[in-house]
Amino acid sequence: MSVETSISEGIAEIIIDCPPVNALTSTEWLDLAINIDYLSHNEEVKVLVLKAKGKGFCAGADIKELQEDPTKIADVNDGCWKTARAIHVCNVPVISACHGYILGGGILLAGASDIVLTTEDSYFGLPEIDRGALGGGAHLSRLFPLQAVRKMMFTGKPITAKRAFEYGSIESLHKDVDSVDKAAMEIAADIASKSPIAMKLAKKALNEIEHSNVDEHYKSEQNFTLELYKSKDSQEARDAFVEKRDADFKDEN
Repeated sequence: MSVETSISEGIAEIIIDCPPVNALTSTEWLDLAINIDYLSHNEEVKVLVLKAKGKGFCAGADIKELQEDPTKIADVNDGCWKTARAIHVCNVPVISACHGYILGGGILLAGASDIVLTTEDSYFGLPEIDRGALGGGAHLSRLFPLQAVRKMMFTGKPITAKRAFEYGSIESLHKDVDSVDKAAMEIAADIASKSPIAMKLAKKALNEIEHSNVDEHYKSEQNFTLELYKSKDSQEARDAFVEKRDADFKDEN
């Protein structure tokens, strides 16, 4: 994975560039977690901004890696969990500046963040049900209402950024990538101007008073993903996705 990392005036930027769709392998998820943890403990950093190149923000896990070796699911789960947790417990606020698709693991990045901005054409989705997998509900629940989350999980259908904005999940909508980046950097500059000690304590305090422990709930979700991966349905879903055909589920599990 190509990740551009820079620090300027207290603002750290991570730009994901993993063509063609910013879908990350197990190793790439783990590397991203390590990078975020490093920046979290860098005294130069007062705020972190996540961005991406290409047509969309993040398409989640690399299904082709799992198709080639289903046992990689444990490594993918580990990397995803560590990345989401690194964002959630980061010592400084994290802003996700999203565009295009925010899918699967992309939901983890946005859902674990403190502030989310998107382009008007963005959309959020968890297509895992059609990929032989589960997961992401814990972080989706930080963005959307209960029934919206369940519909998205059960159908695999996405919702638009405009709908997400109506839910109050999105800070602001922007016409293109340049404008969403500019808006994100303006918020980041404002945060960077505050007391570093006060900001770190504010982040910890807000995490402490959350109604649920998103990190532990996501870990629980992953246990169900592992159970699903033992089934023939999971393999059939991945086969169908890679072969670009409709899945044929038979009651043989």
